[in-house]
Formats: sequence, structure tokens, C-alpha cells
Amino acid sequence: MLKEKAKERIILGIDPGTVVLGYGLIKETGKKISLISMGVIKLGHLDDHGLKLQRIFKKTSALIEEYNPDCVALEAPFYGKNIQVMLKLGRAQGVAMAAALHKDIPIFEYSPRKIKQSVTGNGNSSKEQVAAMLKTLLNFQESPQFLDATDGLAVAVCHSFQQNTSSGNSKSYSGWESFVKDNEKRVR
Repeated sequence: MLKEKAKERIILGIDPGTVVLGYGLIKETGKKISLISMGVIKLGHLDDHGLKLQRIFKKTSALIEEYNPDCVALEAPFYGKNIQVMLKLGRAQGVAMAAALHKDIPIFEYSPRKIKQSVTGNGNSSKEQVAAMLKTLLNFQESPQFLDATDGLAVAVCHSFQQNTSSGNSKSYSGWESFVKDNEKRVR
């Protein structure tokens, strides 16, 4: 009897930001995950918010072209004290979503707390604790210059760990129509 080949998929995780955007790519083979790449897109040198959004779209599109992910997982913006910061993060997330949806790649959203909980077992973990756990899980030694890279990687790992994405912990959209339908109040 021949052994069935384990299913493989590539997951792109994104931690949206308008100063530094973090990303991580993992390969999932059955229940095993391995690191493909991680890094950051630096945007702090750009003064114009529109240029930052354009750069996010282009760089995310380039990552999609290079690695051909099966899905994209993003960290959802969280509510902070500064509504302007939240608005800018939401725009950054939306542009990254648009890049994936433009290529008909399904997208998934996770709250920061859910991501930390999935990776470390504690929803209140620090960025450093998340990075340390990822080093162990994915067996890499180098520490990235920016923790935004491991934050993006954590989003991908969180998505991989989700056994049942219909449990309400994430949202999935297969295209613009499903996103708009599910977010009518946000669009109007």
C-alpha cells in the first residue's frame, strides 16, 4: 500500500504597519511547519501616507508572486488610545488584503491576543516571548532586527495551528464580494 503524500500549503503571515510591516512565510506539510522566510518592509522614510499604502500593496504583491502562498493571514488592528493610529493600521491591513484578494488568495484575520495565545499559550505574551517560542517551534537561531518580522511569522503559525477556521476565531474571505458582504457596515 502506498503512503499518501502529506498535503502541503504555504502561509503568508502579515503584521500590518505603516512604519514597519512584518511578514513571515511558512510551509505546512501535514502537521509539520517549517520556516521559508521572514522580514520587514520599512516605510518610516516615506512621509506621504498614500505612498506608504502603495509600497505595502506592491511589496505584498511581490511576496505573493515570489512565494505563491495558498492563503494570507493578517493581524487585525486593535483598539488603542489613538484612533488615528488605528485608522492608519486598518488602511495598511486593507491594502495587504487587497493584494491577496487581487490574486484570489483567501485571507484570514486574527486578533493580537489570539495570535499570542496560539503561539505561546498566553494571550498576554510579550513580543520577545513570541519570538523565543517561534525560534523553538521553527528551529532558527538568528534574531531579526525588528520584532515585526517575528510578529508576521506568528500570524502565519497561528493560522497553521487553527484546526477549525469556522469556529469564529478567524474570518476568511475568498474575494471582494464576500468581504464586502460580510462588512457592509464598514463599507458604508
